[in-house]
Amino acid sequence: MAPEHATASAPARLRRRAYPLLLGAFRRLPAPLRRALVRAGTPGFTVGAVVAIEHDGAVLFLRQPHRQGLSLPGGLLDRGERPAEGVEREVREETGLRVRVGLPVATQVNARVRRVDVIYRLRVATRPQVRVGGEAQDHRWVDLADLREADDSTREIVDLLRRAEQPGCYDGEVLAGAGEPGRPHRG
Repeated sequence: MAPEHATASAPARLRRRAYPLLLGAFRRLPAPLRRALVRAGTPGFTVGAVVAIEHDGAVLFLRQPHRQGLSLPGGLLDRGERPAEGVEREVREETGLRVRVGLPVATQVNARVRRVDVIYRLRVATRPQVRVGGEAQDHRWVDLADLREADDSTREIVDLLRRAEQPGCYDGEVLAGAGEPGRPHRG
């Protein structure tokens, strides 16, 4: 078998040698300039946060004028706002509820529409009294299995919430080629 440097093209070898040097030079640039360069060369995404507030098997959904069908409470983050702060603010504006969320259960990245949603789940023992406000026009408690009236992004999020409930859904594995040849490595 030929050594790697003998089979790689000259441009590929040059890129492999230049890349670490360029990264070192990049690291020495002032932080604001580094951030500006990264932003200029990467796609922009909108970032939002939503929460599934669950009571006795039903989830709180809202009807909003800018969405087709039902959607979960939440919305876009303000500049510099953390996802937990943003979803707590949106829930207060849309439902009148004051909540404190825990860690996110998932993050949904939709590259096609350049959107990232941070997804929270909040299980409550008593069904809270909802007072719709802000963008919300109405609310409904719906079992996820009975959800028929939701837009595409809400369906994606609900699907992710369902998958997050499956045993082993957070377990991954190292595939062949990274450990013993032909056999996955479980850590």
